[in-house]
Amino acid sequence: MAPVDHSHQGAAELANTGTAEEAAAWGEGCCVPAATATRSSGWRKAAHRARLLSWLSLIWMSGEGVLGLLAGVRAGSLSLLGWALGSIIEGLASVIVIWRFTGSRTLSESAEGHARKAVAVSFFLLAPYLGIEAIRDLLGGHHADISTLGIIVTTASLLAMPALGVAKRRLGTALGSGATTGEGIQNLMCAAQAGAVLLGLAGTAVFGWSWLDPAIALLLAGWAVREGREAWRGEDCC
Repeated sequence: MAPVDHSHQGAAELANTGTAEEAAAWGEGCCVPAATATRSSGWRKAAHRARLLSWLSLIWMSGEGVLGLLAGVRAGSLSLLGWALGSIIEGLASVIVIWRFTGSRTLSESAEGHARKAVAVSFFLLAPYLGIEAIRDLLGGHHADISTLGIIVTTASLLAMPALGVAKRRLGTALGSGATTGEGIQNLMCAAQAGAVLLGLAGTAVFGWSWLDPAIALLLAGWAVREGREAWRGEDCC
């Protein structure tokens, strides 16, 4: 029996229920066009969940940033200060997704395109920030300082952010939303940054490895560039 071509089957179904442009888009890409997918109540519920999770992330990032800055200032820790300031950039992605799934923009394909590219820009802002901080620490031989508050905040982020990131990536796939997927990846980056801070603290305290934290930050900067390029091109929605 010949295999069924699901992409053409999907296009045929759209030809009966939607426009010719939507049918062509289904056959050419991996994501369901927003204008078509929004006809189902399931898609609308997923969009509402994406907006809700983005609000949760924004609240978390705000608290994380304030507490991280406080801990960094008290301990004189560049590592903690850098991580807390990075939360501001990551919170920007949450604001973008909230904007994208609010009001009439929820059903707008053009709004998704604008949001996806805006999230890509936030990756491009995060990458040089991480790189500059890492190089400065490496050249300066800075040692990560111990901070009880900093350890508590970063540990909480390390535990909570992966769950949010994975959930948003799944929603991004279901919605055909590169903006949502990109925000989820930034949540995973936030967890990775938190892990880098904790590793830096532990490595410096136990082995004197002051280079560990900035080395991980350089890897994260490269990751941010890669994800930003994919988000800009729309390659990360599926």
